Amino acid sequence: MTMSAQPQPEPVVKNVGPIILLGPPGAGKGTQAKRIAARYGIPQISTGDLLRDNVARGTPLGRRAKETMGRGELVSDDLVNQMVDYRLQDEDCARGFILDGYPRTLGQAEWLEDFLEHHGVAGHVCGRPLVMSITVGYNELLHRLSGRLSCPTCGRIYNVHSQPPRADKLCDVDGSALITRPDDREEVIAERLKSYERQTLPLVEFYKQRGELLELHGARPAEEVFAEALKAIEHKA
Repeated sequence: MTMSAQPQPEPVVKNVGPIILLGPPGAGKGTQAKRIAARYGIPQISTGDLLRDNVARGTPLGRRAKETMGRGELVSDDLVNQMVDYRLQDEDCARGFILDGYPRTLGQAEWLEDFLEHHGVAGHVCGRPLVMSITVGYNELLHRLSGRLSCPTCGRIYNVHSQPPRADKLCDVDGSALITRPDDREEVIAERLKSYERQTLPLVEFYKQRGELLELHGARPAEEVFAEALKAIEHKA
């Protein structure tokens, strides 16, 4: 007998305002962002998605970004900030939104602080952000990331340590042979984590000095991290 899918709970409709999630690769930031977005029916906004969308649609900002990347250069903070500005004017941001992977630099953080203080989001006045930083030790991050396997067909992600496939190195969904992505090799992971420390950890101090930072210990089970995040959101809302 086929088991019927469990019904998904209806989103909690309330104003939760801006939420910023910080954390290194492998900390579980994307997982928590998706769960929070589903809980409150608000969008999860990542600059990577924004860049790809603008380039794919051939917007003026997308064309400028494509030219920049074509020269092998990093897209400027100014260009990224403009994309975020346009996205936050969409009506689905009116009750709140989650910024996943943004801000990434101090310049972006300072721009965002000014934007939230002096501009409306989707025509509504916006409050101060709730900033949550998911912290995980270096060895645990290395353990998580180096154990990742992905399906080249459906994109599903596995982990040999915490979420292995049912059959060795074969996708549960379509049976494809799982691969280790180039980004998940140990030497690449080490450089990604160093890059995060250089560029993004100053943001932790930026928000800590403003009394806006909540640190979530991400080595715990995802359910516990999610419960603590919800408690903070409910308290702020």
